[in-house]
Amino acid sequence: MAKQFVECLQRYKLPEFSAEWGAIKRGIEKENLRVSPEGHISLTSHPRALGSALTNPYITTDFSEALLEFITPASPDIAECLKVLENIHRFTLQNLENDEMFWVSSMPSLLNAEADIPIAQYGVSNIGKLKTLYRQGLNHRYGNLMQIVAGLHYNFSMPECFWEPYQAMCKHQGKLQHFRTEKYLHLIRNFHRYSWLLIYLFGASPAACKSFVDGREHSLKKFDEYSLYLPYATCLRMSSLGYKSDAQKSLFVCYNELETYVNCLHKAMHTPYPKYEAIGQKEEDNYLQMNTSLLQLENEFYSTIRPKRNVKSGERPLQALTDNGIEYVEVRALDLNPYAPLGIDAEQIRFLDIFLLHCLLAESALCNEREFFEVASNLTKVVEHGRDPQLVLNLESSPISKKDWANQLMDDFVHSATILDHINGGDMYTHSLNNQIRKIENPELTPSGRM
Repeated sequence: MAKQFVECLQRYKLPEFSAEWGAIKRGIEKENLRVSPEGHISLTSHPRALGSALTNPYITTDFSEALLEFITPASPDIAECLKVLENIHRFTLQNLENDEMFWVSSMPSLLNAEADIPIAQYGVSNIGKLKTLYRQGLNHRYGNLMQIVAGLHYNFSMPECFWEPYQAMCKHQGKLQHFRTEKYLHLIRNFHRYSWLLIYLFGASPAACKSFVDGREHSLKKFDEYSLYLPYATCLRMSSLGYKSDAQKSLFVCYNELETYVNCLHKAMHTPYPKYEAIGQKEEDNYLQMNTSLLQLENEFYSTIRPKRNVKSGERPLQALTDNGIEYVEVRALDLNPYAPLGIDAEQIRFLDIFLLHCLLAESALCNEREFFEVASNLTKVVEHGRDPQLVLNLESSPISKKDWANQLMDDFVHSATILDHINGGDMYTHSLNNQIRKIENPELTPSGRM
């Protein structure tokens, strides 16, 4: 066993790390906006050749009929995961009509009038009607524009064979389900602390089409006749212009215990919100939204990461988590990479694995309200000014330069990268890490810098 590998195990207080534990299960959910050859958002219905958006496990819709969502099954093989995503792409492109194509960036372009953006339809079944009503509620609350911003979700879980030995190493005496849940919450707390780094490294939305901000307050600068931008922006998708809710700014969601997390969201789902009460739940015989609470459903809570569990038919996500614990985490902080044909590539996946494994294995203090809002402030700074070489963030209420903190994190990520290289063979994880380190010194290498 190599000396460096032993040192990396010691960093995480591990006596070993079996090769079979490296069979990380990954799944990708990628949103794709259908556009005309001229770049206008499609106003056509979901193509029949793609099957039912309600029941197809691989191809569905998100908010709009024009916003497709591709879903890959969880796989321990990176190449297989990407191959499935590629096959879904190929099949879909072959079945699009009117020479439509996919818009490769997260922020849409050449917008039609907001009222023209078609809300996704799921048929006449009760569940189908409910899904459409939920989206109608989003439309009334936030408008259509925010909902057609495309992103990529990365689902991550450790293999089943990892948990029992790891529980023994941690000397945890409780149920395995509770231990697994505690450790995924442990991962989530660390993820929130460091997620600004992912925004810096992979953010790819430094600009927006001028029509996207018509009638909205903003601080963007003119780039050309059609585009607005911020000089050091990384990910406007995560700004107030993109996929974010001002109504939820004051909502403190605690990830210290599953019960606390569930209770926070339950409370938000049953607390009336004045602005949404003013909209009303119904207009004559037509429902406008599911309810007038801060959240219609738990899925309306906007977060960069979610604890998840596969649900059975008719089962609510929060109830599934309460009954059976966390099964995997869903990373929601990623822009589509316009320089990768599939919106993501193997190198980025390897870095995400490095990042998430470190978040799982490294120490993770309990969070509090002060830190929760400090983390949100750091994220906003990096979203809007992430490539500013002088940018200062806050760590435990003390200022720290973004560059110094990024380098400290990268130094620590060497340990998880080395472990993954050792059990998989080769040096592809270290190679991915080194490529991200170069972005710290050279912001122009980031996707937002290249754009």
